[in-house]
Amino acid sequence: MGQLRQLASQTVVYGASSVLGRVLNYLLVPLYTAVFSPEDYGVVTELYAFVAFLNIVYTYGFETAYFRFATKSNDARHYFNVAQTSLITTSVLFSAALILFSEGIASLLEYPGQGKYVVWLALVLAIDAIVAVPFARLRLEGKALRFATFKLGNIGLNIGLNIFFLVFCPWWLAQCPDSSIGLIYFPQLGVGYVFISNLIANGFYLLFFAPWLIRMKLSMGRDWKVMMLYAAPLLVMGFAGVTNEMLSRVLLKYWLPVGFYPGQSNQEILGVFGACYKLSVFMTLAVQAFRYAFEPFFFSKSADKNSPELFAKVMHGFIIFGSFSWLVISLVLQDLAPLFLRQSSYLSALDIVPWLLGGGLFLGVYFNLSVWYKLTDQTKYGAWITILGSLVTIGLNFALIPVLGYMGSAMTTFFSYLIMVCLSYVIGQKHYFVPYKTGKGLFYMALAGLSILAFYFCDLCQEYKYFSATGLITLFVAMVWLLDFRKQTFNK
Repeated sequence: MGQLRQLASQTVVYGASSVLGRVLNYLLVPLYTAVFSPEDYGVVTELYAFVAFLNIVYTYGFETAYFRFATKSNDARHYFNVAQTSLITTSVLFSAALILFSEGIASLLEYPGQGKYVVWLALVLAIDAIVAVPFARLRLEGKALRFATFKLGNIGLNIGLNIFFLVFCPWWLAQCPDSSIGLIYFPQLGVGYVFISNLIANGFYLLFFAPWLIRMKLSMGRDWKVMMLYAAPLLVMGFAGVTNEMLSRVLLKYWLPVGFYPGQSNQEILGVFGACYKLSVFMTLAVQAFRYAFEPFFFSKSADKNSPELFAKVMHGFIIFGSFSWLVISLVLQDLAPLFLRQSSYLSALDIVPWLLGGGLFLGVYFNLSVWYKLTDQTKYGAWITILGSLVTIGLNFALIPVLGYMGSAMTTFFSYLIMVCLSYVIGQKHYFVPYKTGKGLFYMALAGLSILAFYFCDLCQEYKYFSATGLITLFVAMVWLLDFRKQTFNK
């Protein structure tokens, strides 16, 4: 129990920073949906989808490789130097190439004359990659509070800059047309200020980590090759993983039949889809907070003979919490969404959110299952499973988008992660057995999923939605108590 409390305390700190950070960052969604049309917001959605793909290329699995080798060695600082040298070198090269061909890339994406967007995001990508290992080092050293402070500082600055450029500057310029603020604010940049704000805020990461970056020693050599061999499958896996998450936002604009949604262009639909996709962030928060704490935890406990039982308890707790979150958020979504999506035109795609939340839950389960191939140094299996998931994502997106529109993309996310979970479980139990409470876990996820379907498709549930939502949530809590907590309560 002491080990679980340690993991829980770390998760609380990472979770609090992630939840608070995402909540603060999520305040930008009402701002963007109030200031930008769906067509303009579609630009932000599409370009950040490409950024997600490139983030994988820029870091190429070295964050996890650093964890693995630093925990196995008595010289963790050496592996920090190796990883940092590699990422700085490649980040400079990659971003230089993007900047050099920025205008051509912008034209290819149907944003002619907007090469500056590519330049700004290339710099954002470079900084993100350069600080990836320093953030991993904070997690490895258990400095969760400093980790949270740096992350929240970045988010706070980003929000402040967005408000300054998108709210204060236009208001001030309207009040005082001859004001000197016109020297730093140019209305024609529009959504460009989203990228500028991100770049300035990320620049402060370099100041935060300046002491480490200044003292690091350039180092590559044989250890770099060993780390690269370990990380290479993770690169493939990461790229395939982001395909599962982001491909729909890349394909929707180009693969959706023109006129599928009457009166709306594909660029507008992309903006609507991207805004509603943001509502699935509540599940992503739980997975991200858990991942920050769990990854260094399971590496550090890998030598413990009781670790499989410990991992099983962690998985079961995650499933209960994740299923409950999926249920509650889906049931209150209709009342919650208008608080974040400020124009009614953005609310038309709300039905996709429960599917995306369910996909997020399966992603969290898959991350729990991934312990087997990371601890046995068989990351190739993780790569193959994730590649298969990405192929399912590609195939279903191409098949379903022309028929179901953005609902097809949402359902694709759900089923691709479900398939990955099933494969990882079956293969993993043969290589690294963990006594998961599989029956109970499946029951809780099925109960949450069927309750959501009943709520959305039963006319009686919609007519008495608050009563129905309360009843379904109470049923779930009661089943958890009966199956998992009743005996513990009576035995005390």
